[in-house]
Amino acid sequence: MMLALGMFVFSLHTAAYQEMQRQTDWRHPSSNRIGAQPARQFLGRGEDAITLPGIILPELAGTTLSLDALRLMADTGKAWPMVEGTGRLCGLWVIENLTETRSLFFADGAARRIEFNLALKRIDDGRIDLLGSSISTGLNILRGLL
Repeated sequence: MMLALGMFVFSLHTAAYQEMQRQTDWRHPSSNRIGAQPARQFLGRGEDAITLPGIILPELAGTTLSLDALRLMADTGKAWPMVEGTGRLCGLWVIENLTETRSLFFADGAARRIEFNLALKRIDDGRIDLLGSSISTGLNILRGLL
């Protein structure tokens, strides 16, 4: 297991990401002053974002159903706990977007190579109502895939 987002596990069998890019912002707005440089004030932490680019090779590793499952998770609008394979809890994240590029096609149109890019944003602000339920949402995801 590389990483788990809710009940979705990133691995060679599902969808393996090639790298993890994380960007964290801190807010320092400025106020103009006469005869002096603008004054800055620290207002706290800003947005936290993770991008997971990866490749699925259906003949060797991964499955297109994994991207379908991630889309169904995103359709709920819920936040999902993220846990690294090392056991480190990374907070609650929402899926902001998922892009995919299919290439190297078989005669029937099935892709041999699927590149994806998953964008996540952290929402740890005490909004428990946004937390995805692993049981009910898991059942809905399975229904959507079948």
